[in-house]
Amino acid sequence: MLMTLIQKEIMHHILSVRFVALLLMCLLLVPLTLSINYRRYSQNLVDYQESIKREQTEAKENPPNASDPNTEVSKLFLKPTPLSVFANGLEDALPTYLGMTRNGVRQGSAGVSQASVAYVLGNLDFLFIVGTVFSLLALLFTFDAVAGEREAGTLRINLSNSLPRDVFLWSKLIGGYIVFVVPFLVSFLLGLLLITWQGFPLGELKIALPVLGLTLISLLYIAVFFAIGVVISTYLDNAKTALIVAFTFWVFAVLIAPRGAFVMAKLVAPTRTEQAVYMEKTALRNNLTKDRDEKIFKKMTETFAGSEGISIRSDDERLDKLKKPINEQFRQEFQDQTDKIDRDYQREKARQERVGETLSRIVPTSSLTYIAINLTQTGKLKRDRYFQTGERYYSQVDDSYFSEVSDDAMAQAMQILTRMNDSSESETDEIPPPPTLTEPSLSDTLRRSAVDVFLLGFFAIAFTAIAFLKFFRSDI
Repeated sequence: MLMTLIQKEIMHHILSVRFVALLLMCLLLVPLTLSINYRRYSQNLVDYQESIKREQTEAKENPPNASDPNTEVSKLFLKPTPLSVFANGLEDALPTYLGMTRNGVRQGSAGVSQASVAYVLGNLDFLFIVGTVFSLLALLFTFDAVAGEREAGTLRINLSNSLPRDVFLWSKLIGGYIVFVVPFLVSFLLGLLLITWQGFPLGELKIALPVLGLTLISLLYIAVFFAIGVVISTYLDNAKTALIVAFTFWVFAVLIAPRGAFVMAKLVAPTRTEQAVYMEKTALRNNLTKDRDEKIFKKMTETFAGSEGISIRSDDERLDKLKKPINEQFRQEFQDQTDKIDRDYQREKARQERVGETLSRIVPTSSLTYIAINLTQTGKLKRDRYFQTGERYYSQVDDSYFSEVSDDAMAQAMQILTRMNDSSESETDEIPPPPTLTEPSLSDTLRRSAVDVFLLGFFAIAFTAIAFLKFFRSDI
């Protein structure tokens, strides 16, 4: 009996206009979007490689001079990930590189700073299609599953026979879901074949497993909205009213709640800007430099008081011995205070982000987004590793290069003369090369996404249970 009803439901959907709209959306949007985004990734990869070559060439031809504390002596470039084809995530929002300066890590311009007005309209990628387009289509497939039959009078006729209510509702869910996911999977497979033909490395295990996980999560997300549509349909007697309620819920769940949660987070937990933090570090260095110069001048006055003259060349060792403890104290004090500024700023940002994420998880669309950007390595995991790698690299540059650079004008002149006399060793040899940015492991990704996977499963089960409970208690 169940199979017969499922077949009937499948034929009902296939012969409807909704199925034609779904088919067109799948065949046009999914393969075309994947192909366009893969070309964008390929161009970003070429730009990344050219940036590295250009930086290496410039470093050899014009070695950086760190006398200016704002000079970038080395850069850690962000390599685009191939999985950004499916979800762009934070890829364009992250800085293209992290520059190492004596004042700290300076962020290069993000991709969005050079974006056209089209960026305001949002990215068209696989995540957007599943999260926005297919969620709406899923509601359109189910808003009249029960309400339409009740309004037409066929529900009373069907249940007047020996047809269990659970079998009837299961046939609505399963039949509609099959009709929905088959075109989706076929179009997704066509899109994968298309970008693989263009050069996408789908055969690699580290690429294939996230793509498989993204497919399964998308199917679960669609199932959630199918269950939501059936719930709405069981609670309302009129199909038109059910359509209005379904569309209103979709607007709230997909368009308003995820964005509104972070607007609320900015009010609840405000933070400073990145530029404000950098300017605070610059002001701190200027103040400490002024204090250090005054201490050095006072110490020199006390040490050389009564001397007829000072010969810099003859008293070079004596001057270095005098300045060294003051310079070390300055460097340590600057490092301690900048570390505190960074910790406070990161704590503020992390708190605001946690509040926003927690509030946004009241709807399934946010959970899908967080899982997708984790699987595609375009989310928080990629961002955190990028900045952590930059901080570690800065520590290496600070220990091996910045610690040898003095703010004293005379010492800087002596260093320049030394470099000019010793041309066999380039200044860039003292700067360690940028490290390779490691990718998050699949186990780490799954661990970070466990909460959102659980929430999607919970939504699917909870809404399905609500639909059945309401339908069993309905007076047909």
